[in-house]
Amino acid sequence: MSVTDLRQWNYPTRMVFGVGAISRLPKLCNDQGMNIPLLVTDEGLRDMPIVTDTLSLLKQAGVEVGLFSSVKGNPTGGNVEDGLKVFKDGGHDGVIAFGGGSGIDAGKAIAFMAGQDRPIWDFEDVGNNWQRAKTDGVAPIIAVPTTSGTGSEVGRASVISNEETKEKKIIFHPTFMPAIALCDPELTRGLPAHLTAATGFDAFVHCFEAFCAPGYHPMADGIALEGMVLAARHLPTAVHDGNDVEARTHMMSVAAMGATAFQKGLGGVHAISHTVGAMYDTHHGLTNAIVMPYVVRANRAAIEDQMARIARALELDEPGFDGVFEWLMDFRKGIDIPHTLSHIKVPDTEADAVGAGSVRDPSAGGNPIQHDAETYTVIFRKALSGDLS
Repeated sequence: MSVTDLRQWNYPTRMVFGVGAISRLPKLCNDQGMNIPLLVTDEGLRDMPIVTDTLSLLKQAGVEVGLFSSVKGNPTGGNVEDGLKVFKDGGHDGVIAFGGGSGIDAGKAIAFMAGQDRPIWDFEDVGNNWQRAKTDGVAPIIAVPTTSGTGSEVGRASVISNEETKEKKIIFHPTFMPAIALCDPELTRGLPAHLTAATGFDAFVHCFEAFCAPGYHPMADGIALEGMVLAARHLPTAVHDGNDVEARTHMMSVAAMGATAFQKGLGGVHAISHTVGAMYDTHHGLTNAIVMPYVVRANRAAIEDQMARIARALELDEPGFDGVFEWLMDFRKGIDIPHTLSHIKVPDTEADAVGAGSVRDPSAGGNPIQHDAETYTVIFRKALSGDLS
C-alpha cells in the first residue's frame, strides 16, 4: 500500500476524564435521553461498592436504572442474549457499560443487538458483515471503565466468545462506539495488584502491537509510542501502590490510547491470546502478558526498526531489539507476570488446535510476519515451556 492511498481513520468519542468524573453520570444519562438505562457489568463486580454506589448515585438523581451482571470474565453469546432479554423486558432505553473489558464488551453488544433481528455472529468483523446491521434501534451507550486495560470504552467492537465453537469473535459496527467514555481513575483504586498488572500489561501490548503493525498510520504510531512510555513509567507504581491516583490516572490514559492506536492493527500476541482464552477461559490481559516475549522473538526479523524507536523513547542504555527485549523481560518480572502458560494451567494437549485457531484470528492479519499455523503452534509450545530460543 502506498502512503498516498485512500484511508479512513476514526478517533475516539467524547471522553469525560478525571478524578470524580463518576458524579456526572446522572446528567450524562439525561443528556443521552436515558431515563431507564440498564447498567451492565460482570458477575465479579455485582456486589462491589463501585457498582452499588453508582446505582445509588443514579437512583438518588431520579434515574430509574436496572442491573444486569450475569457476564463472565470472557463474555459469551449467551451472556449477550440473556442481557438483551433483560433490556427488552425492562423497557430500557440505554446501556451503561460498566467494568473491565468483559462488562463493557457485553454492554456494548447488548445495546447493539437491541436493534438487530439477526444473530450476533452475523456481525463478526469479516469483510462487510457490519453493513448488515440496522442502526435505528441501537441503544445509546455510556462506557465506564473500572480497569485500565482493554480500552473498550473507546472501541467500535466487542470480543464475544462462541461457546459452541470455542472461539472468540470480534463483533464490529461503528455504533459500538460509546457516545461517552466516562473515565474516573478513582474507580480503579480497589483493583488488586495482580489484576492491575494484567490489565495494565494488556494496554501496553495494545500499544506495542499497534506500533509494530505494518501500514501507514502516523497518528496511531505516535499515540502507541507515548502509551508505552506512560506504561513503563507508571504501571509498576500502580501495581505496587494501588492508591497512587496519579499512576492510576496515567494508566487509564494508556488504556484508551492503546485501543485508539490498535485500529492500525494488533498481531500474534492477541491471535494466540484470543484462541487460548476461548479454549481455556484464561484472563485475557494475563495471557497477553505471558505470550508476548515469545511472539516478539518470532517477529524479530520484521520489527528491528520499530524496536530501535521504542528503545529511544524508553531512553534505554542498550539500543535496538536486544535492549528492548531485556527491558521487557525485566518489566514483566517487576510486576510479577508469570513466565509460562503452564503456570496458569494451560495444557499442552491441543497445541495444534491453538495454532490453527491463532492463524484464523483476525488479529493475526496485523502481525508483522504472516506466520502459518505450524509457527503459531511452535510459539504456543514455547510459551508453555518457557523456551525463548
